Amino acid sequence: MSRELPADARFATRAVHAGLTPDPYTGGVVPAIHQATTYVQPAPGEFVEDYDYSRSANPTRTALEIALGALEGGAASAFSSGMAAEHALITAQCRAGDHVVLPDDLYGGTYRLVDKVLTRWGLEYAIVDQRDLDAVAAAVQPGRTTLVWVETPTNPTLKVIDVAGVVERAGGALVCVDNTFATPVNQRPLELGAGAVVHSTTKYLGGHSDAVGGAVVVADPQLHERVRFVQNAVGAVPGPLDCFLVHRGLRTLHLRMAAHAANAQACAGFLRDRPGVSEVAYPGFGGMVSFRHPAAARIAAGTRIFSLAESLGGVESLIEVPQAMTHQSVEGSAAAVPADLVRLSCGIEDPDDLVADLRQAIDGAG
Repeated sequence: MSRELPADARFATRAVHAGLTPDPYTGGVVPAIHQATTYVQPAPGEFVEDYDYSRSANPTRTALEIALGALEGGAASAFSSGMAAEHALITAQCRAGDHVVLPDDLYGGTYRLVDKVLTRWGLEYAIVDQRDLDAVAAAVQPGRTTLVWVETPTNPTLKVIDVAGVVERAGGALVCVDNTFATPVNQRPLELGAGAVVHSTTKYLGGHSDAVGGAVVVADPQLHERVRFVQNAVGAVPGPLDCFLVHRGLRTLHLRMAAHAANAQACAGFLRDRPGVSEVAYPGFGGMVSFRHPAAARIAAGTRIFSLAESLGGVESLIEVPQAMTHQSVEGSAAAVPADLVRLSCGIEDPDDLVADLRQAIDGAG
């Protein structure tokens, strides 16, 4: 069981301490990594703290889930990837024949899950620019729309969506916010009226590009139970080491996000004044920046500090061309992205070095 923090503990304190309890045998301040797959029962059907089999529950995973819930303000379930978390939330909330509203700028994997997998089971969807709240309201089908899916900032063009405004216009449908880009440091959607939050914990929450994972955090206890049922029934759970690594990442989240944001602001400021660069997007928080340039592919291949790679949110800076990489699956759809778009995940290196790297890559691209 987690050590109880003061009710008024601030975010940084919760990030450091949530889910942690000194080891009862050694006093160790860091929780053990519980690799056991099964647990001895005192009698048939009697469990020690509800642990019977590690797909169903694991102490290392429980510690992470407590911490995630404390940071987002809800009940958390951890998964083996962000996509597993998304699948669990959607299948816990929706039935065949239901209707979902998606944003017109979203992660390609989310679009692929809905368009290529869940439509085969009778789910229908509409895509709208969710900055237009009237368009959101018009897309909601009374009696059929059970889920409005929100990304804010969006991936990859970093549109900022009014979460509370979407909730007001959702017609009673569950509003789920992908909070991967913002993190609870910058935005806590449950406090804005959303019913659910999802994360790829692979990104900023883990923060070191060494553990794949996902999470669902919800406000409603009944929805939490449905998500937990899917978690156990499908079995897409993270291993103990991955849980340990993500939990460790949470303890420095507030510090890392400040460094990510400072570097992103420096890179965005440089790009806005650069000839040939257009549509620089930086929402003023977080570590993500996007821009357009005719030589996008050459720029991405020409950096020396930014690594050409998918994913984001690690301490190292990454660069990608979404149209050819993370967003191939939206090609030809209403959510398609332009070929000249570049996405940056700004790490925590020295900002002057990152700006110099972008300068030489743009200059070298011709």
